[in-house]
Amino acid sequence: MTDTTVAAYAAATPKAPLEKTVITRRELRAHDILIEIKYSGICHSDIHQVNGDWGDGIFPMVPGHEIAGLVSAVGPGVTRYAVGDRVGVGCFVDSCRTCENCVAGQEQYCTGGGMTATYNATDRDGEPTLGGYSTHLVVDENYAVTIPEALALDVAAPLLCAGITLYSPLRHWGAGPGKRVAVVGLGGLGHLGVKIAHALGAEVTVLGRTPAKRPDALRLGADAYHATGDPATFEQLAGRFDLIVNTVSATLDLEAYLGLLRTDGTFVQVGIPDQPMVVSPFALVNGRKALAGSMIGGIRETQEMLDFCAEHGIGSEIEVIAARQINEAYARVLASDVRYRFVIDAATI
Repeated sequence: MTDTTVAAYAAATPKAPLEKTVITRRELRAHDILIEIKYSGICHSDIHQVNGDWGDGIFPMVPGHEIAGLVSAVGPGVTRYAVGDRVGVGCFVDSCRTCENCVAGQEQYCTGGGMTATYNATDRDGEPTLGGYSTHLVVDENYAVTIPEALALDVAAPLLCAGITLYSPLRHWGAGPGKRVAVVGLGGLGHLGVKIAHALGAEVTVLGRTPAKRPDALRLGADAYHATGDPATFEQLAGRFDLIVNTVSATLDLEAYLGLLRTDGTFVQVGIPDQPMVVSPFALVNGRKALAGSMIGGIRETQEMLDFCAEHGIGSEIEVIAARQINEAYARVLASDVRYRFVIDAATI
C-alpha cells in the first residue's frame, strides 16, 4: 500500500465544527497494519482538545482514540495479526520502547519523549497524528490489541479509553472481594467503573450529584447509590471506603471526599478538571490517606482488560450515531445527555 487518502471528520480550527474531509495515511511499513475502522467512540477529551481547553492543538484535528475495526492489510514483517483480525487502538500509537516504563509494559508513562498520542500529537517522523474519526488507520502492530470475539465491536470501542482508564486503577489499588469501592460520577467513564469493579468482586457505591441515576447505577452492578448534593451523604458515609475513583471533570471539595476514606484508603483522580483542586494536608495525614492519579494503561494491560471484559460480558452502554451527528453529539455530551457513550459508525463517514 502506498500513501493513500481516506475519508475523515476534522475540526479545521479550535472550536470549529467537525466537517467531512480527506486525510493521508502513510504507506505500510514492515510492522504496520492497516485497520478498516468500524466504530470510533466519542470521548469527552475529544471535545476538550477540539476546543483547545488543554492548550494549543494541532489543526486540522481528527479526533478519536477509541477505535475498533478489522485488519485489512499488513506489512511484510507483521507477525501478531492477519487480514480479518478484530483489533482495537486506544490513546497512543507509539512510544520510545526502551525506557523503564515502556519495557515494563507501561507505555502510557513513557519517559523517552512520552507516548505518541493517537491524535493531536507529532509522531517520531515529525508528522501530525490523526485519529479514529476516519475510515482507516495505519498503526504499528505493537500498538494494537486484539478484540475478543465475545465483544461486539461497537460496545468494545469505548473500552479502548474509558474501559482501561477505570480498569487500571481498580486493578492497581486492589479492588476485589472485601473491598469497598466508590465511583464518583456515572458517565462515560463511571458506568464502566461500576461494571468492572462489580465483576472484580468489590462492594460498589456510586456517588452522583443527584438521585437521578440511581436506577441505572443499580442495574449496572452498584450495591448502593448516594447523592453528593445531600450534605448528609458525607456524614453517613464517613470513613467507609477503601478506594474512591473520581471520574468527573469538575473541581471537587477534596477534603470532603477524603473524609469518606478508611484509614490507608486511596482517592484516585482519573477525570481531568480544567482548574486545580486544593487539599488540606490534614485531610491526608489524618488516617494515612493517599491522593493519587491514574492515566489509561499500557498495551499489555489494555489487552488484559479486553479479555476480562469479554469473560464477564462487559461492554460500554452506547448510542451509535452517524458521522453527520458528531457535532450534535458533542453538544449532548456537554449537556450530559448521553447514556453513556456515543459511538460513530465509521461506515457513515
